[in-house]
Amino acid sequence: MTNRLLFEIFDFPVTAYQFAAALAALALLALVFFARGARRAADDAQMAALARSHAELSGRLQTLAEILGGRQADFARAVTEKLDFTSHRVNERLETSARATLGNLSALNERLALIDAAQKNLVGLTEEVVGLKEIFANKQTRGAFGQGRMEAIVRDAMPAHSYRFQHTLSTGARPDCALKLPGDDKILALDAKFPLEAFSALKEARSEPEKKAAQARVRADLSKHIKDVSERYLLPGETQDVAILFVPSESLFAELHENFDDVIQKAHRARVLIVSPSLLLMAIQVLQALVRDALVRDQAHVIQAETRRLVEDVSRLRQRVLKLESHFRQSQEDVSAILISSEKIARTGDRIDRIDFSRDDGQDLFEAAQ
Repeated sequence: MTNRLLFEIFDFPVTAYQFAAALAALALLALVFFARGARRAADDAQMAALARSHAELSGRLQTLAEILGGRQADFARAVTEKLDFTSHRVNERLETSARATLGNLSALNERLALIDAAQKNLVGLTEEVVGLKEIFANKQTRGAFGQGRMEAIVRDAMPAHSYRFQHTLSTGARPDCALKLPGDDKILALDAKFPLEAFSALKEARSEPEKKAAQARVRADLSKHIKDVSERYLLPGETQDVAILFVPSESLFAELHENFDDVIQKAHRARVLIVSPSLLLMAIQVLQALVRDALVRDQAHVIQAETRRLVEDVSRLRQRVLKLESHFRQSQEDVSAILISSEKIARTGDRIDRIDFSRDDGQDLFEAAQ
């Protein structure tokens, strides 16, 4: 195809190419208009489908709303019932917990009252311990404590006539206790003035030099006291050959034997016997047995006379029992004779009871009378 002139429009030449281009543009424009129409129809159809879907969705949403409304009412009712049940259970548990808490508080108050009472007792005990410490801080009160323990042991175990407290010897010395042995005029002197100051210093010592100094003081005080006891309470012809030194504590006695054996040996050589409360009690019990044996020996003739009278009473009792036995034997014989007579009477009664008063021939008694 050539680019030839086809015609003129208003003196404007139109060639074949221009005409073909114009036709193509018109076709394209018609196609565009057709596509827009089809699209509009499709949009209208889609809008109608959307409207129908919206209507269906609205119906479904309304139905769903109604269902949800019913279920919400059921859910609200279930929630309300559950809340009521839970509230009731919680109230019951709260009441139970409150009662248990009240009981625990009551028990706690009682225990606190007991603790308060125990604390008061502890305070009182502390005051007593402090007072006891103050008492032991004084030398005289410590000596009174040891003497009190010694006197309690002696007083509980010995008869009153066999001991005497604060007995005065011929030299003017006064032992804390004088024990009288049976069959001997000599007394056994007992001293309770044990030196405790040095032991207190030994307990309070912390460093090694302090301990050594306290131990040296213990040896010096004990040696001096043992010497004093030996010189004062060992008098020939008036006291026994040994004297007793009383230690008022078992632990102190054990420590003395464990750490101060030289002092114990010195006391043995000085004829001074160191005893604890348990050993003193044992010695007192031995003396008590000796006193009892001496009393038995002194009263042997009285016991013999009483035994003789007892034998005589037993002999008289035997004679009376034999006499009573003869009476019982005679009574038994009389009872046997009575039984024999009663048996004979019983047999006679049986024979009388067995007698038959009827006729053996069977004859009528009225006929016999005619």
